[in-house]
Amino acid sequence: MSAMGDRLEGSRPVVVKLGSSTVTTRSGDVDTDVIGRVSGEVAALVRGGRRLVVVTSGAIVCGWSALGSSGPRPSDPSALQALSAVGQQRLMRAWQDALGEHGLLAGQVLLAPLDFGHRRQYLHARSTLQHLWSLGVVPVVNENDAIADEEIRFGDNDRLAALVAHLVGADLLVLLTDTPGLLSEDPRLGGTGSLIEEVLDVDQCLLGVAGGPGSVGSGGMASKLAAARMASRSGVRTVIADGRRPSVVRDAVDGAPGVGTVCKPYAERMPARKLWIAYALGAAGRLVVDDGARRALVEQGRSLLAAGVVECLGHFDPDDAVEIADADGHVFAKGLVRFPSERAREWVGRRSEDLPEDLSPVVVHRDDLVVLS
Repeated sequence: MSAMGDRLEGSRPVVVKLGSSTVTTRSGDVDTDVIGRVSGEVAALVRGGRRLVVVTSGAIVCGWSALGSSGPRPSDPSALQALSAVGQQRLMRAWQDALGEHGLLAGQVLLAPLDFGHRRQYLHARSTLQHLWSLGVVPVVNENDAIADEEIRFGDNDRLAALVAHLVGADLLVLLTDTPGLLSEDPRLGGTGSLIEEVLDVDQCLLGVAGGPGSVGSGGMASKLAAARMASRSGVRTVIADGRRPSVVRDAVDGAPGVGTVCKPYAERMPARKLWIAYALGAAGRLVVDDGARRALVEQGRSLLAAGVVECLGHFDPDDAVEIADADGHVFAKGLVRFPSERAREWVGRRSEDLPEDLSPVVVHRDDLVVLS
């Protein structure tokens, strides 16, 4: 282990995520000024004894620019994967050059959602990041867009960053974007709102106020707040701030006032697998349950039984994620379903003794279920 690795062994990690609009210019080229400045701050923190993970977006935008393309960016998944393959190496070269000016190496780590859903892969990913730190290397993480299956991808790197923060046991997640943080009014709609400096709980109402996706990447303020909610459930403090603000990473680490929007962590940390079920997996369908089933899930921590299900919506296979909603349509839980939707008519609303012999009364086991609210 290197001397730097020895010094970093006991520190709590920090995850810094930069969005596409932060790491690229208006023309789509890599913004070497921003990457250079952030790399300087990362290097200073590493010298001070902190372990850092950088999560970077921008590969698709860089690939589109590198090919000299103009006009609207394509939306076809295969085309986006090809663009990512071109842009990823340009983006990594910029990070390596910038960190190299401070005597540091960048280690590229490409992750996919399944790396967080399977225990063996989860532990392997964590071991890789820890070993990079022991060698004095700064991990630079991105989603593996070039080969990712559209059905099982993160969709934006905000969620990926929140999952990485949980993976490494971080105490801080910094989401750098092109606004000062969460504002009381959306500036894209002509608002001149003030900065909301602290958020105690990211609820659905707040997510609605945040608006839709940004203009460059796949995320937006709503995506960042959703990631902050994930991180909060992991016991991680989150700061959403302007990536072009001087000393933004240092100030976020120091807890400087006005650096951006700070989202407070929950006291209880959600286990990794349940965090993955709740926030990393897309829902293939929805189960509507009666009041008795809702109380059993929320208040008693029970499994969802067929007798409590009143309606089955969507198409899903065994082990797919499904939302669980009450009669008013409020989604309050999520879990992995045990039976395909095609057999729903055989188990919806039926008591255990009325089910076919090959069907268990458990539709979603409590070990595979997360109560969201």
